[in-house]
Amino acid sequence: MKLLFKLQTLKCLRTLKPPNRTFHGHPRLFASDVYSQYESVRRGEQEIPKYFNFASDVLDKWSEIEKAGKRPSNPAFWWISGKGEEVKWSFEELAFLSRKVANVLTKVCGLKKGDRIVVILPRIPEWWLVNVACMRAGIVLIPGISQLSAKDILYRLQASKAAGIVTDDTLAPTVDSVASECQFLKTKLMVSKGSREGWLNFTDLYKNQSADHSCVKTRIQDSMSIFFTSGTTGSPKMTEHSQGSLGFRPLLSERYWLDLTPSDMIWSTADTGWILASLASVFDPWVFGSCIFIHKLPQIESAAILNTLCRFPIDALVGAPTLFRMLVQNDLSNYKFMNLKHCMSGGEPLNPEVMEQWKSKTGLDIHEVYGQTETGIICSVFKGMKIKPGSMGKAAPLYDVQIVDKNANILPPGQQGEIAVRSKPIRPLGLFSEYVDNPKKTAESQRGDFYVTGDRGTMDEDGYFQFIGRDDDIIISSGYRIGPFEVESALIEHPAVAETAVVSSPDPLRGEVVKAFVVLSPTFSSTDLEGLTCDLQEHVKKTTAPYKYPRKVEFVQELPKTVTGKIKRNELRNKEWGRM
Repeated sequence: MKLLFKLQTLKCLRTLKPPNRTFHGHPRLFASDVYSQYESVRRGEQEIPKYFNFASDVLDKWSEIEKAGKRPSNPAFWWISGKGEEVKWSFEELAFLSRKVANVLTKVCGLKKGDRIVVILPRIPEWWLVNVACMRAGIVLIPGISQLSAKDILYRLQASKAAGIVTDDTLAPTVDSVASECQFLKTKLMVSKGSREGWLNFTDLYKNQSADHSCVKTRIQDSMSIFFTSGTTGSPKMTEHSQGSLGFRPLLSERYWLDLTPSDMIWSTADTGWILASLASVFDPWVFGSCIFIHKLPQIESAAILNTLCRFPIDALVGAPTLFRMLVQNDLSNYKFMNLKHCMSGGEPLNPEVMEQWKSKTGLDIHEVYGQTETGIICSVFKGMKIKPGSMGKAAPLYDVQIVDKNANILPPGQQGEIAVRSKPIRPLGLFSEYVDNPKKTAESQRGDFYVTGDRGTMDEDGYFQFIGRDDDIIISSGYRIGPFEVESALIEHPAVAETAVVSSPDPLRGEVVKAFVVLSPTFSSTDLEGLTCDLQEHVKKTTAPYKYPRKVEFVQELPKTVTGKIKRNELRNKEWGRM
């Protein structure tokens, strides 16, 4: 599946204008910045370039602007370990170091343009250096999360035919346990102060390399990254993104979800294996010349997050709903954030109750974003836009998002259907290229003129979208269609509930009924779980339509989640139906 880059694409872009809004908080003072240089393309006066490389066309341009004294003095990258270690890089330093790493990958490891490399590292500076180095060398980056098992790593290495892997000394033994079964793997790089037989030491090599490296010429549709989907349903698929869909897209799509400037600093807590880390901690902020802030965060802990927000001048925070659910459990009156102005949540829907608690305790709104590995961010609550609790905002520029039925007919406002993105006759620039080596799945993702997300939702008269649930998460009880999110949102409002997941459960009379798995709040203690069950059921009946209440409730210590933090409802559902 190829992206179309013709003049007609630009004509299409003119019809996909962002919603009317005012950018609050700052004037546009950076007329000479990289983003502004593509204004004529956004207006449709110039064609999308045939060749593009994010490293040379964005990062190196910011380095030039920086050297000319036309960018604020804040760093491009700021990392802390939480234990006193700190790294700060300007764009010039980022360029210098990443060229060294590019030479390690090409001259030492023998990797060439188009080769694939798996990168499994925690939130450490080397992850960003390898990212940029791969851009420079035209090597396809395949990020992975540090919690991957030996079986997960084997699957990724075999499926991707990766020629190399970069990881740390913690995971190196795990890689060694499966490496003999990976016939395409020819080089192993370890980020470590020590050494290990069969591994090249990344740190020693790049420090001793020359910084003389010429960035390869890449076409805008060339493969840039492959992400393994989180696998809430079925086996992970290899989702391919291009130089255009990851790198050029933010230059084309207005300031719709971040709206940053070179003076701003953004912190995303997303793990490095998740596409949100690439969007919120690499491409989109650096397009605007902003500073990317990173905390190593070996564990996601409330105290570490809150203290960091108080100690560092972070303007924007991006986190999963789980993060905000965790933070609102704290007495936030003890914390004074240094500079925080804008909060965003994505990955799963955020319960309105959590949004209200965060607003009452911090004075800040949480702006929801919605997207997938395949699409990037396709819906967002922009700055200055009215927030409707339970809504994930409006369609982002570049995307024509609709609610469609099983025949790809567009449904009217208020009617439930599948969330879809128009992909014909023009395929949006930000959409993935294909599921690698899986033409069947690629074809199945297309219905009529639309890419279908597999998520169900509605759109109101104002163009706001509301998430209902995964298509296979929908519960049909006595003929009623029930989305799990609405029931979960009702339950989370109860003070006893810290987290919950709702799935279908077999029932001889109704076919299936709603069952809730509930993690109790740490501040709540009760031995009368039967009484609490009744209390929760009555609470849901009063909060939403009575037929949606959970007829079954099970209290658990934790919920099963994917490596990216999404609740694995399919696992809970399979357990209920005896399919484990």
